[in-house]
Amino acid sequence: MKIAIIVAMDANRGIGKDNGLLWHLPEDMKFFKNTTLDNIVVMGRKNYESIPEKYRPLPHRENVILTHNKDFKAEGCKVFHSFDDLLNFYTDEDERTLFIIGGGEIYKQALEKDLVDEMYITKVNKTYDADTFFPEINLRDWRRSKIKTFTEDKDHEAEFDIWKYEILSGEN
Repeated sequence: MKIAIIVAMDANRGIGKDNGLLWHLPEDMKFFKNTTLDNIVVMGRKNYESIPEKYRPLPHRENVILTHNKDFKAEGCKVFHSFDDLLNFYTDEDERTLFIIGGGEIYKQALEKDLVDEMYITKVNKTYDADTFFPEINLRDWRRSKIKTFTEDKDHEAEFDIWKYEILSGEN
């Protein structure tokens, strides 16, 4: 099973504030949609609840929510209470990628457990007033390649680069 992270962060690793997005970057949203389509998206409960209701669950993707809340249910989603339960359920998954889409605590757990094979990181070349951050990671074990650069324009409030990182050392 392949596990990937997909995230957009500002120059200080900020990823959100008050359970919301910090910026309006339609091309990054398009990249997110196209990359995760027909795959499995894994998110925390707060991240799920931050998605506007009309977009929940994210269409054409299997939506998975990780939460400690044993009573939480979300129509059209699978709910797990630990990464171990989630991984056991998808143990034979070899056609789709599990995309971890946030929030900060879910990213942190996946990285600490050495689960991640790839990362798609949008680096927004601006600083925002974030209250949630992507964890600090050592990138020396990752091969980085640039996917695309976007410039600030009437539709995009900041310049940003989309990078792909692939783990170099062994299988996760």
